Amino acid sequence: MSISSKDMREVVLCAAPVMIGYLSIGIPCGILESAIGLRPWMIFMVSLLFYSGAGQFMAANMFMAGSPLASIIMSISFVNTRQMLYSAALAPHTKQANKLITLLFASTVTDESFGINLEHFTDNSSWTPQKATLVNVLCQTSWIASNMIGCLVGNVISIPMNLASFAMTAIFVCLLCSQRIDKRAVVVCIVSMAGVFGCKCLGLTGPAILLGALLGVCSGVLYDKVMGE
Repeated sequence: MSISSKDMREVVLCAAPVMIGYLSIGIPCGILESAIGLRPWMIFMVSLLFYSGAGQFMAANMFMAGSPLASIIMSISFVNTRQMLYSAALAPHTKQANKLITLLFASTVTDESFGINLEHFTDNSSWTPQKATLVNVLCQTSWIASNMIGCLVGNVISIPMNLASFAMTAIFVCLLCSQRIDKRAVVVCIVSMAGVFGCKCLGLTGPAILLGALLGVCSGVLYDKVMGE
């Protein structure tokens, strides 16, 4: 995958906010993973091959809570089904790329890199699957490094587990606050939160986030149709 120095600077500038943000959540994630007994090489392999921030946090928290392995696997699988939505949205922009780039790109997409790449694919005609893939790889490199730092920190400094486990929630709160807030956004937020709360009340803890997100998306689409926007 060849890329010019100018393009490389553009990619790094796009990925930098996510890479810095991953340090703030990757370190607590590494601390949690170390707390459940994962060795440094295990954390490295999990971050490299599994690469799911929400999934890694969830696995560590559920393991500490004594949840059965089958329950952990099912819950993480439900949460990660959101990747299908990302794939559907990004597929039209990568259909001209070769299979190797497409495979690498698809296997390294996260919530944050999805947002960056979708925006650039939409608004920047010079944005290519190669650039998008490099953004993903840089973000994953930051995630792996921060998890490893967290593992080392966790072995030296005692940090409250409740504080560490809240880091993932905090990053999504920050992402929400950075969005443009209009009437449609308010409707989506309220419906999504109500959906997640309702699912949890019904005992549907695993798919709660996915179902809440889908309800929020549907409410946004419906709002646009009703209001004619």
